Amino acid sequence: MDFEIRTAREDVYRRLGEITGQAYAGDGLLDQNGDDRYLKVLRDVAGRAADGEVLVAVRDGAVLGGVTFAAPGSRLADIARQGEAEFRMLAVAAEARGQGVGEALVRACAERARALDGVTALVLSTQPAMRGAQRIYERLGFVRTPGRDWSPIPELSLLTYRLEL
Repeated sequence: MDFEIRTAREDVYRRLGEITGQAYAGDGLLDQNGDDRYLKVLRDVAGRAADGEVLVAVRDGAVLGGVTFAAPGSRLADIARQGEAEFRMLAVAAEARGQGVGEALVRACAERARALDGVTALVLSTQPAMRGAQRIYERLGFVRTPGRDWSPIPELSLLTYRLEL
């Protein structure tokens, strides 16, 4: 691995916000009209860092991608139940895809979850179109949990996965 995974610092928040917004909008996962409210959430790295841990992949000072880790009790957790941690907003810059960045970020979340007392699983939500991400999750041992699938808004259905730790 020729990049480092670490907690994001303020100096990379803006760039990571751009990467996250571009990853979701560029992949057609958001409204293309530019006023999608979730796009503002995706770009608000400082807001996420205040309530969770934002991890970033960096190579030679360049941000390659990031993810938000939500420990139990974090207001960022959407689906986590007691004893579960969650991660959200996994994004990799277009130029860094296919280099293991996404997988390394997911592995870092699993390591953080394992290090927490009482945490027995790591969960996530994903859009059906995020097939590349789903392949990573399945390769790492995550299992689909269809009974937990949900819709944050009527026009968006999310699939869920769980990893036993």
